Amino acid sequence: MTGRTKARIAAATGIMLIAALAFHLADFSAWRDGLLFVSAITAGVPTAIRAFQALRHKAFSIDLLVTIAVVGALIIGEYVEAAVVSFLFIFGAWLEARTLEKTRRSLRDLVDMAPQEAQVIRDGVTLTISVDDVVVGDHVVVQSGGQIPVDGTITSGQALVNEATITGEPVPASKKAGDRVYGGTIVDNGFIGMTAEQVGDDTTFAQIIELVEEAQDSKTKAQRFLDRFAQIYTPSIVVLAVIVLIFSQNIEFALTFLVIACPGALVISTPVSMVAGLGNGARHGVLVKGGDALERFSRIDAMVFDKTGTLTVGRPEVTEVFPFGTHDAGHLLDLSARLELASEHPLGRTIVEEARLRGHEVSIAPTEVEVIKGGGIRGQVDGYTVAVGSRRVLSEMGVALPAAAEEHAVQREQGGNTAVFSVVDGELAGVISIADQIRPEAKAAIAAMRRRGIKTFHMLTGDNRHTAALVAAELGIDEVRSELLPADKVRIVQELKDAGHRVAMVGDGINDAPAIATADVGLAMGAGTDVSIQTADVILMGNRFDQLVHAYSLSKATVRNMKQNTVIALGTVVLLLTGVLLQKVFMATGMLVHEISVLVVIINAVRLVRYRDKRAAAPTAAAELPPMDEQGDFREGELAARN
Repeated sequence: MTGRTKARIAAATGIMLIAALAFHLADFSAWRDGLLFVSAITAGVPTAIRAFQALRHKAFSIDLLVTIAVVGALIIGEYVEAAVVSFLFIFGAWLEARTLEKTRRSLRDLVDMAPQEAQVIRDGVTLTISVDDVVVGDHVVVQSGGQIPVDGTITSGQALVNEATITGEPVPASKKAGDRVYGGTIVDNGFIGMTAEQVGDDTTFAQIIELVEEAQDSKTKAQRFLDRFAQIYTPSIVVLAVIVLIFSQNIEFALTFLVIACPGALVISTPVSMVAGLGNGARHGVLVKGGDALERFSRIDAMVFDKTGTLTVGRPEVTEVFPFGTHDAGHLLDLSARLELASEHPLGRTIVEEARLRGHEVSIAPTEVEVIKGGGIRGQVDGYTVAVGSRRVLSEMGVALPAAAEEHAVQREQGGNTAVFSVVDGELAGVISIADQIRPEAKAAIAAMRRRGIKTFHMLTGDNRHTAALVAAELGIDEVRSELLPADKVRIVQELKDAGHRVAMVGDGINDAPAIATADVGLAMGAGTDVSIQTADVILMGNRFDQLVHAYSLSKATVRNMKQNTVIALGTVVLLLTGVLLQKVFMATGMLVHEISVLVVIINAVRLVRYRDKRAAAPTAAAELPPMDEQGDFREGELAARN
């Protein structure tokens, strides 16, 4: 039954009750009783249908308790109680549906914002077509004020793009040729041409909608417990009502006991909180894959971070190309970049970008490519056997590291660089130094999460120990492990779990996916690889640590809200049953109090829709955040360090 149908039935029966009151005052008892009977049937039939449907699936629902009570009241001639109880129950069902729909508004708003049309250029002609007809490779154009229809890369023009639907960040981002843009975002000012790369259900926006839908349909541990509880509670109450009838010989008293025992507020206490919490997260660029993940996140006491692309901004730069042997710096960079075309690692992409900036033609892909696990990559480039990566590349290929090269690499690493070694035809050809910046908000975020209950912070990285130590010291991380393989990260996460910690792992790369899956809660940066995003329980769409703080605070607030609602619901049932047994609470009055408790539970949960951690705005917390420029971005260099 839709919320609109429930509203109509509630309105009709409410009018009937008012009319029945008027007939009572006019002393038209026959008309009064007839109208009350019709009102009870009108409001009671939908409840009885739901009870019957539940019984067909061998489930004992609260609807069954109300149906028995209403039918019993009609049989003994208590028309007022029957009409009032059925009206209050259908009114409460409508109120619940309406409020739950309101908490799901974030999802509906997302769906409403989905692009419908796209302008594409085919055979030199600009066409306006349905977004469903856009195919990979189409050249799409978007003008100022237009909505970007699909995911892709800008090929021409530049614009300010509002990416709030993806990242939760309201400040428009400057985009130019070569930058990636997402469907569902809006060109505030400018004009762009782009190549469609992900269309239809493959776009980031479509996946966000799917994730939120799946998450809102999932159940928390508390919900699963309440479902099992209802299966025991409902038949138990029926049995107790029969016992009460046997001992009291008072059918009205037994029916009152039956109605008042309905735990309606208890049943919705956790779902409404969970849906509101998930909706809040979606509005702020935090996608949580289900209430269970939100519940688990609230209990985390140890947080593990990857370094590159997670604690750092993931936009490293080549700071030096230092050749050894016969190859000069230009040739060394060219060979290394050509090989790295086959790599997805951020450092590999950095080498490719640096080569292009220096005017090298980097387009022909290498052959016979082989990934060196946890170390780098090797393959054939222009007849050369080239390998690029960490010191493991050298040991894998049996290449000795000259003392001068080792001294140079250590010196660069102590300065906060990552030393990447390049091997050509079995000989060390040179060292490429790469440096990244720590995310400007990371230090304040880690301090904020420590205040909120995280006990220990760990950093796991495949990078060298010197750079890792510098980053850890800057951010106040408790323990750092460096030069790790993906299997090492999994082992360390498992060791923390075995030691009794509840562990969250934050990463962004393919090599982080196994550790993300192993942790109690996995978190992925939204700009990370598809593998890490698919593996994670929580996705930070804006790649910002303030979203991580909000997600953690929101998880705690949601679980706290669930507990509050459970206490309110259980407390109401206990008090009402006590009143019934003491002959102080009667059917209509008890049902009214019961529906008020449902309303209180719903109102309490709806507060989560607009939840923001007050401590995040406190002066002490704000003082730790780096200053922003006029565009709302963190000033370059603030709280940043080369790693």
